[in-house]
Amino acid sequence: MGRLSRRGWALFAAMCLIWGIPYLMIRVAVTELTPVTLVFLRTATGALVLLPLAAARGELRAVLARWRPLLWYTVVEMGVPFVLLSDAERHLSSSLSSLFVATVPIIGMVLAWMLGEEQPGGRRAAGLVAGLAGVVLLAGFATPAGDLRAVAEVAVVVVGYAYGPLVVSRSLSDLPQMGVAAASLAACALGYAPFAATQLPTRLPSAAVLASVGTLGVVCSAAAFVLFFALITEVGPVRATVITYVNPAVALALGVLVLGEPFTATTVAGFALILAGSYLATQRGRSLEAAASSSGGGT
Repeated sequence: MGRLSRRGWALFAAMCLIWGIPYLMIRVAVTELTPVTLVFLRTATGALVLLPLAAARGELRAVLARWRPLLWYTVVEMGVPFVLLSDAERHLSSSLSSLFVATVPIIGMVLAWMLGEEQPGGRRAAGLVAGLAGVVLLAGFATPAGDLRAVAEVAVVVVGYAYGPLVVSRSLSDLPQMGVAAASLAACALGYAPFAATQLPTRLPSAAVLASVGTLGVVCSAAAFVLFFALITEVGPVRATVITYVNPAVALALGVLVLGEPFTATTVAGFALILAGSYLATQRGRSLEAAASSSGGGT
């Protein structure tokens, strides 16, 4: 991953832990809440925490002036992925879901190639093949029969999680980080509010579900997105997604230890292929600028 500053390592470590937790929390919450209700409660909680802080610091006006990319970011990073992942985890284990999401760095690199921000190379292509082989292994041998729809939902989640940092890097990186996180969470909550209003539970959820929703809102959304924006600023959008090297290990351990989810040789092999593929796909190569310079391009 290259050299990181102390700040970069601190942000990286925090995000590895914080975004390894949600898979367990989502799995617990969707036993009593619909995916739409869960997403609304999660984002509304996060917004209630961050909006007063962002407003007090005067960070919202500049963010709202950039509302178009803000809404696009909200859709691709929160609105669509959160509800699809929550629905998928009604069928897939939390650990298996996290292993599929571990392909985010690979898809992020593919998107960067397509957008002309990174150059492909032999090792990166090999990483793509290895990562996809891991996905095929997990989808074919570790996924319960009949749950391929859930795998397809997670595939859309992966694309959203990979594209979101690129939106931040291109259009939002110069804005106050807390303001962006607060406005995005609020926009997502408002978007889902009308639908969640018709799906609220008829009785108070259990303590475990309430604790999961609170953790998802305060820790995994409010705090996490502020830290994630800082990580993107520190190391760039593609390298920021490398937190997904470690997130699945955290999620896998929690799923096995807390929920008693299976830990099989197929799971280990699939994770190893995805991890190796993500590592190779995100290795730094020659930049486009350097390539243009060495080939006589430029002005």
